[in-house]
Parts: sequence; C-alpha cells; structure tokens
Amino acid sequence: MAKGVILLAAGGTGGHLFPAEALAHELIERGWKVHLATDHRAERYSRHFPATDIHTIPSATLGSKNPVAMLSAFWKIWQGVREAGRVIARIKPEAVVGFGGYPTLPPLYAATRRRVPTLIHEQNAVMGRANKALASRVDAIAGGFLPEGASADGAKTVTTGNPVRPQVLEAAKTPYVVPNEGEPFRFLVFGGSQGAQFFSDAVPAAIALLPQDQRKRLAITQQARAEDVARVKAAYAELGVDAQVSPFFTDMAARMAAAHLVMSRSGASTVSEIAVIGRPALLVPYPHALDHDQAANAAALAAAGGAELHPQSTLSAERIAELVGGLIKDPNRLATMAAAARSAGKPNAARLLADLTEAIASGKTVSDYRRTRA
Repeated sequence: MAKGVILLAAGGTGGHLFPAEALAHELIERGWKVHLATDHRAERYSRHFPATDIHTIPSATLGSKNPVAMLSAFWKIWQGVREAGRVIARIKPEAVVGFGGYPTLPPLYAATRRRVPTLIHEQNAVMGRANKALASRVDAIAGGFLPEGASADGAKTVTTGNPVRPQVLEAAKTPYVVPNEGEPFRFLVFGGSQGAQFFSDAVPAAIALLPQDQRKRLAITQQARAEDVARVKAAYAELGVDAQVSPFFTDMAARMAAAHLVMSRSGASTVSEIAVIGRPALLVPYPHALDHDQAANAAALAAAGGAELHPQSTLSAERIAELVGGLIKDPNRLATMAAAARSAGKPNAARLLADLTEAIASGKTVSDYRRTRA
C-alpha cells in the first residue's frame, strides 16, 4: 500500500547520489513513492535512479569571495528555492531528505519554509558546508560517521552509517579469499572524478619497480581520467601487466568484491562500501578536499584495522611499490585487514535511515525515535 511521497535531494556527484539511491530502494520496498531533486551534473549517475520523477533544481556553489559572483550565486539559489517550492507544492512530500552538496540547499530551505519535515544525512566524519548551513533548520541529522552528542546538532544526530547500493550488498556476499602463491593478484585502483590523476602518474611507475614475479601475478583494474587512459594502458602494456583502464566502471561493486587489494581515495561512500564488502585498502585522502573530510573518513576505517591511511605527500613510486609488494607477500595481513574492514561496515544503514525518515515524516522528533528504539 502506497504511503505517500518522500523527496530526496542530493548534489550531482556519486558520493551524494549513491547513498540517496540506497535509501530510495529501501523506501520503495516499504511502499513509498520517491522523487529526486538534484542538478544537471547528476545525469551520469541518475539514469538508473529509482525515482518516480527527477527534478532539476537551480543552485550554485558559495565558494567565491568576489561580491558579484556571490550575489549571482545567491540569486541562483533563491531561484532554486522558488522552483523547489513549486515542486513541493505539487508533489506534497511527507518529508524531504538531503544528502549534501549545494544543490540540496534550495529543496531543504523550501521545505523548512513550508514546515515539511526535514532530515539531512552527512556521509563524512566532518560535516560539509551545505549541511552545516542547514543543520540548525532541519528536524534531524543522520550521520555516516558523525557522533551523537550533547551539542545542538549532536542532540538531533542519529548515527545510521552510510547507506550502500543493492549492488554493494550483493557484492558483500562474496567472501574474501587470499590468493595462493603464483595465482593472480587482483589490484583495484580508483580515485573519483577529482582524484584519479595522481594514481595515473604514480601507480604505473610503482608497479614498474616491483619484482618480475609479482608483476606477472598482477591483474589491475584502474579508473583514470579520459585524457589519461591511453598513457596508463600503454605503461602497463610495456610492463606486460594485465590491466583494465577506464574513466568509469558501471560494475565497481563487483570489481571491489573481486579485488584482493584496493587503493583509493577516501570519500565517505568509498570507505563505507569498502567496509561493507570487506576488502583491505590503502586509502589516500584527496589532499584538496574541503575540511579534510577524506582524511577523517580514512582515519575511521584505519582505526578499526581495515585500512592503512597514507597521505599523498608521502607516496613516492618507491613507497607505493613497497606497500603493495609487502602486502602481496603477506596474505595473513591482507586477511586480517579484510575481516576488520567487514566488521566496521554497516550493511543495515539504509534500513536505519529509512526508519528515521519514516519517524520524521510521521511528525516524531529524534527523542521520540530514540525512545522507540531503546
């Protein structure tokens, strides 16, 4: 039986849209209709988003200190608030849930002005700027890594973990098996839209420094920017290394499950998916990430024993070769890291977030929600 409409709002990158997609699947299974509000960048990711309708809402980033640019950004956000208000008036959602990124500002502001119950989900261990701007206005805050606490925001924060997509839950069914000596060693390297260039430069150079017997075992899957794909492929071909290189893999969860070792950036969705699937990882936080959120995310999984955190500034080709080669030779260490990563994962995060969403939609406060779960 249909329960009504929930409007999800997410910035147009995978890091924001993937957890929104996971919540959408859970809500639809419970009988809700789901709509998505996002920006034009989401087209690459949203084609398979399970929404009744997708609404493109104007927004802008408030990053410039130039007065003219700031005025233009505020004007565009205000246009977005008005457009989001019209969408909300038309579809009448029971609640609006934001997943971060500046495109969430107009729908969430419009919802709070119309007294529609609101919830934001913060994927990172450090709250992003858009969510910070909304935190005092919304009814509840769900955290992937954020702690519950006594502060104004902490009092209405519930640690749910980060929802992962159904493909990730399916991939998590694949047990981690360390390869025997001489068997192929599958190494997955990816860096997201902003952070892949470093890996394109550093990893092939590092692989060239490995002993021949280790190079022969490697089967590498690497994400690279479109302009880097040809040279990265050529570098591996010259080394005689089996490698698949592409700007984007649609089956990344399955490739993660197949990997014996992952090397990646440490966005919140990436860290959460590595943990749920349970794979050992070398995490390299994107050094230019706002608020150093990636470093905090990586530190959380490293503290659990499921990953190693390595600042990019410390990673020469020689150091990467030492790290990768050392782990290839240490299957016990790989198995221990995989088990620790899995123990830190929260595969039920989508269910917990859906429970909180339904509570807020029904008019309950976070305190009410906590009492029902005590």
